[in-house]
Amino acid sequence: MIYRVIGVMSGSSLDGLDIAFVQFEEAGGRWTWHIEAAACQAYPPEWQERLKHATELSARDYLLLHADYGHFIGRQVNEFMEENDLSYRVSLIASHGHTTFHMPPRMTAQIGCGAAIAAETGLPVVTDLRALDVALGGQGAPIVPMGEKLLFPGESFLLNIGGIANLSVSTPGGYVAFDTSPANRLLNLLVEPLGMAYDEDGRLAASGQVDELVLNQLLALPYHGHAYPKSLPNEFGTDIVMPILRAAGNGTADALRTAVEYIALSVRQGIDSVIGRSGMHIADGSRMLITGGGALNTFLVSRIDANIRTLGITAVAADPVTAMYKEALIMGLLGVLRWREESTTYSSVTGASRDSVGGALWMGHA
Repeated sequence: MIYRVIGVMSGSSLDGLDIAFVQFEEAGGRWTWHIEAAACQAYPPEWQERLKHATELSARDYLLLHADYGHFIGRQVNEFMEENDLSYRVSLIASHGHTTFHMPPRMTAQIGCGAAIAAETGLPVVTDLRALDVALGGQGAPIVPMGEKLLFPGESFLLNIGGIANLSVSTPGGYVAFDTSPANRLLNLLVEPLGMAYDEDGRLAASGQVDELVLNQLLALPYHGHAYPKSLPNEFGTDIVMPILRAAGNGTADALRTAVEYIALSVRQGIDSVIGRSGMHIADGSRMLITGGGALNTFLVSRIDANIRTLGITAVAADPVTAMYKEALIMGLLGVLRWREESTTYSSVTGASRDSVGGALWMGHA
């Protein structure tokens, strides 16, 4: 079976809308894939502000934003299809939406109305990929492990560094995954006052010094002592971690350097917890494949590598296209699995009462 799908992802770092056109092929339970076109559509300042303040709105204005943002996504997808001459090749769109409220096991919310996307594009659309898992008592996150297992079957350790960093590990007892710490959203906020969108290659962070007192305070936050399954809301970084970093009064370089070490050590702590609970053995030559925008931050990758090498694991950044668009790629696959009525989540990862076929399907044409 061959599927030609567009996956759409908006991360908490607010850098833009990731769109990937992917051809998937399934034969005998094995999946192969190729990203044929991809782009990050940067958010105009108006949309950055609207998304940044979405959780502060009244119920009426929040639902209006949900609809408006769905139409915005649909128009961006139409533009992407036109630029890449895809109008007659796409069979399905899978949109993650933009996470606003994440409060498992009670609720999770991603804005970007699927009906509006379907109306704009005239194509079938899958949205609300996390909701059923949360309704079943799960974390609804991380959402990528099903795709990681099917699309990257040879990798035992995977780390995605987006606005939040999440770790996935294939253990003898099954697949486990969880958020380790805030990541790009944190680093981007620290350089924002300098007029920078991000710290390219981590150069500014590399010039700073670690504030050990602040680092220890961050690592002692209760979340890091919780057992998985667990996941982080965006507010953990903005409302808990950022105030600690700012209260120290350090310059930007030192704050960045401390934040980078916090992210790296959180990953190491996460692996330690998996090894401790699962009893897994680290095979010779083991590696961790790193994806997400953070995979392009060479200094951050080097600090993660330094912290996990003592365990016998080497950190390896994915190629730039896979690194940047893995989440959009996996959203596309989850849309296909929903279309096939196959599971999109692992209860072993999220803590839900069972695996589930998540996602709402909106038909764009009669």
